[in-house]
Amino acid sequence: MTVLHINSSARLSNSNTRIIGQYLVGALGEPTISRDLAQYPLPPINAEDLVDFHSSSDSDRASLQAHFNLSETLIDELKNADTLVLAAPMYNFGIPATLKHWIDSVCRAGVSFKYTERGPVGLLGTKRAFIITASGGTPVGSEMNFVSRYLEHICKFIGISDVFHIDASGSKGTPEQVISQGKRQVDVLMSAFSAKESTGVA
Repeated sequence: MTVLHINSSARLSNSNTRIIGQYLVGALGEPTISRDLAQYPLPPINAEDLVDFHSSSDSDRASLQAHFNLSETLIDELKNADTLVLAAPMYNFGIPATLKHWIDSVCRAGVSFKYTERGPVGLLGTKRAFIITASGGTPVGSEMNFVSRYLEHICKFIGISDVFHIDASGSKGTPEQVISQGKRQVDVLMSAFSAKESTGVA
């Protein structure tokens, strides 16, 4: 199994999502592909390329082809991963712009999802996703939380059916307490997975 670990917090040190995400990746114990969207954001896309990109234009314009090539790389990272770890802080009740850019790059009709008579169907083979949400004082799961619910929807949209949430909200106490509680959530999930494997339950 392979893990794709996506970081998006602008806080490069002492970040709840980064610390808990790294703990989770360590607990999974699998080869990991890491992409840090805060340190290495995806290149911006202009209006013309954006329209052509999502209409699957056959233009040979160099700038458009560069975005298609990058998109293929990002989608291949997802296809080659069994597990996706999304570490996402909440900024103004939503996800970081860099993470939205990544989502826009991997959500492509006919590539990562397709439209059917029953609605969109995901095409990626990633088996499960872990969403780590740090929301400051906004309760995770509340009506003001547009991070974890949105990211779960995106995961299922591209074909990831099993989605697990880890709450790294700062409202849960001091930074040390939040990290400790986040790690405990990881431990509980890992214990549950181990129990399923030992009993042969899918």
